[in-house]
Amino acid sequence: MMQPGLPLTSRNLILTGYAEPNRPRVAQQVAAQLRMPYVDVEQQLEQRLGAALETARASFGDRRLKSAADEVMAEVTLHRHAVIRVNGSTLMHSDHLARMQENGAVVCLVARLDAILQRLHLRLGSRYHDPAQRAAALGELRREWAVRAMPGVLALDVTYQDETAMVQAILDLWQRIAIERA
Repeated sequence: MMQPGLPLTSRNLILTGYAEPNRPRVAQQVAAQLRMPYVDVEQQLEQRLGAALETARASFGDRRLKSAADEVMAEVTLHRHAVIRVNGSTLMHSDHLARMQENGAVVCLVARLDAILQRLHLRLGSRYHDPAQRAAALGELRREWAVRAMPGVLALDVTYQDETAMVQAILDLWQRIAIERA
């Protein structure tokens, strides 16, 4: 689970995975409920690059994107007692996962594939029927979920849960972690 060392009050709650399109809002609500600062790695990366991630990838290439992600992650690992939202592909790059696990619990939100496909269909609308768009979305999902197989990552199944239930499930898990550490 979490590495010994830092007291729970200094630990981060790191959220990753793809369970629904409103990931930032869920993480923000968790942070508000826990009265912890919220850090969105993807948002910080977009600010650093001056463009959305897909636009930056097309303009600068993967190498520049990964280099910027390394810079942002070096800063993010300095945070304490925060809710940090980071995508799975960023966590899997370099030693980011191991460094994040030193400072907190990594929780990967997962859902059954049929629920994900339904949510993707709603998010993409008519673009869902374009094989290239659907393949890109499923590729993102595959990259996001790769982290859940890593040692020490907690998978939290939020299949068919609405936003409020997801937030509560994350809060319940954080409370169980606190009890286990006590």
